[in-house]
Amino acid sequence: MVTFSQLFPFAAIALGLVLTPGPNMIYLISRSLCQGRRAGYISLSGVALGFIFYMLCAAMGITALIMAVPLAYDALRIAGALYLLYMAWQAVFGGRSPFQLRNLPPDSDPKLFTMGLLTNLLNPKTAVIYLSLLPQFIRPEQGQVLMQSLILGFTQIVTSIIVNSMIIFAAGTIATFLAQRPGWQKLQRWIMGTVLAGLAVRMVREGRK
Repeated sequence: MVTFSQLFPFAAIALGLVLTPGPNMIYLISRSLCQGRRAGYISLSGVALGFIFYMLCAAMGITALIMAVPLAYDALRIAGALYLLYMAWQAVFGGRSPFQLRNLPPDSDPKLFTMGLLTNLLNPKTAVIYLSLLPQFIRPEQGQVLMQSLILGFTQIVTSIIVNSMIIFAAGTIATFLAQRPGWQKLQRWIMGTVLAGLAVRMVREGRK
C-alpha cells in the first residue's frame, strides 16, 4: 500500500501543478467569470472525468509495463524525470497566464460538461503528467502496483477538484488580485519550477530502490 512518505510529497506536487496556469485553469476561470459559478462547477465535473479517464489508463498501463518488462520501471522513471525538467522550464519561462481571459458565450449544461471534458482530454499534458509522476512514487517492491497507482491518481484528482472549486468560487477576486500583481505570478512560477526540477534531479540520482 501507499505510505505517508509516498503520499505527502506526491500530494504536494499535485497541489503545485494544479496551481500552475494551464488550459484547465484558463477555461474554468473564463467560464466562471462569463457565465457564473454554476457554469464553472459543471465544467469542472467534465474536467474531473477527463482526469479519471487518463488516470485509469495510466495506472493500468504502468502496472502492465512494470509487470511485463523488468527495466520498464527505470526507463519510465528517467523519461518522467526529463519531462519534469521540461515542465520546470515551462513553469518559469513559458505558459499563458490564466488571467488573459477569453470571452465565452453562454452554453447549456450538457455543453458545459462536454467542453470541460474535452478541454482536459485534448490536453496531452494531462496524460503525460500521470505517466511522468506516478512512476516516481510507486514502489514495486511493496506490491500492489495498480492499487498504489490508483491511490496516488485519485489523490491528484481530489486535490485538483478541491483547488479548482475554490478558484471557481473566487474567480473574480483571484483574477483581479493577480492581474494587478505580476510579481506574484512570477514568484509562483519560479517556486513551481524549482520544485519540479528538484524532484526530477532527485529521481534521476537515487534510481530504483
